[in-house]
Amino acid sequence: MLAAAPDTVPEDDRAALLVAAREAVASTTDLLRDDDVQLTLFVLYELHYRGVAGVDDRWEWDPDLLRARAVLEDAFERVLRGRVETPTGVPADRRAVADALFAMTAPGPGPSLARFVGRRATRDQLDELLVHRSVYQLKEADPHTWAIPRLEGGAKAALVEIQADEYGGGAPERMHCELFAVAMRGAGLDATFGAFVDQVPAVTLASVNAMSLLGLHRRLRGAITGHLAAFEMTSSLPNRLYGDGFRRHGLGPDTTWYFDEHVEADAVHEQIAGRDLAGGLAEQEPALVPDILFGAAVCLYLDELVAAHVLDAWEHGRSSLREAA
Repeated sequence: MLAAAPDTVPEDDRAALLVAAREAVASTTDLLRDDDVQLTLFVLYELHYRGVAGVDDRWEWDPDLLRARAVLEDAFERVLRGRVETPTGVPADRRAVADALFAMTAPGPGPSLARFVGRRATRDQLDELLVHRSVYQLKEADPHTWAIPRLEGGAKAALVEIQADEYGGGAPERMHCELFAVAMRGAGLDATFGAFVDQVPAVTLASVNAMSLLGLHRRLRGAITGHLAAFEMTSSLPNRLYGDGFRRHGLGPDTTWYFDEHVEADAVHEQIAGRDLAGGLAEQEPALVPDILFGAAVCLYLDELVAAHVLDAWEHGRSSLREAA
């Protein structure tokens, strides 16, 4: 259907799309692990980013496509709100919100994907890690950037400060998405965005789709800022361990540059994101505090799901991908 121009698609096919979306939601047993639902959402969201090869750009705002997407999105959001736990009673105060976010993102005692990568991962498993991460990292920062025009004042300035670093401070070769592409090429992998979408499991796509869901809806601007805060607060230490894992297998500075860059950058970003972005937004719009914490919880929950999937596969000697990369 998307291969055709929007004005050439018969009404019956358009109607069938909405029916198919409703049936997919009704029949799934776990929407976060449903490959068809998450892949469909991913493709629909990509129409708002770089587009999809062979797809007419006019599909981006096609009302029938948006109606079908809304069915999937509504179900996706319901599942997330039903599963994640957030702190209650946090006042709309910069320090209180930041403290709540730092408490939520404090390292736990359980199994850690980053520790496994740093100490035990095989060379093939390092490639799998890059494949999983490529679905987001090759467009790193874009979903959170949707929030910029929806904020104002100090919160907007804090977000722009973080995103400017993510986009290399004006130097294309230092954009974090490009640094990740360098890492993939250094490992001998295809660094074309989307090259491995068909190989990653639904939970990996869900973790990326959640960013688009939160970023593309103005009503969820609090949630996307909370997501970014949690994302930055849980980045520095894991990236140090990821870099150690690649060095352990003899991969050079080009491959580890991405990870090493985030060790320092995200140690700064977490303070800006927690206090000036999320905390500042809470003071500007007190009603958004619950959504700020919800967005952070979504980030943490989906990251844990992906890590658990990967670790379970590796501990049992299996590939964590749908197909071997």
